[in-house]
Amino acid sequence: MAGVQRIIGLDPGLRATGWGVIEAEGNRLRHIAHGTIRINPDEELAYRLRFLHDALTEVLAEWRPLAAAVEETFVNQNPASTLKLGQARGVVLLAPAQAGLPVAEYAPNLIKKAVVGVGHAEKDQVHAMLKRLLPGVVIKGADAADALAVAITHAHLATTQSRIRAAETAAFIQAGR
Repeated sequence: MAGVQRIIGLDPGLRATGWGVIEAEGNRLRHIAHGTIRINPDEELAYRLRFLHDALTEVLAEWRPLAAAVEETFVNQNPASTLKLGQARGVVLLAPAQAGLPVAEYAPNLIKKAVVGVGHAEKDQVHAMLKRLLPGVVIKGADAADALAVAITHAHLATTQSRIRAAETAAFIQAGR
């Protein structure tokens, strides 16, 4: 990965959507900003989704990330809740795509593994690692913490994928000689 990459991580929710912006240069990470978009649960669904879209659009315009990463939704016991969460997730995928950003998606277990080293880590373990990876950051809420973990996952995996592509290119060039 060449240069500094500004990444926004997003943790979708219909009541609260967490966001976190970091900068990554190689394996160095730097916290930029984070927060939570709180959505009024008493509003009609369409207006909640519009509010989420508008708020995300503002966050993207203010912090100008170069890439977005979104946590994938797990299916829970209540199909109606899963469907509504899926609609919120659609908005969370749409907003950065409309801004022209590449959007990656990561499963919760992969995020935990990338941040903690264990795919079934507890939330408190993830939050403790965030404090180590982003020293001095006072994290404001679980949703924002999860979003920062998503951004860190993308930074780690993008760096690895970039190194793999560079090695493959070098091997291809060397084989051609």
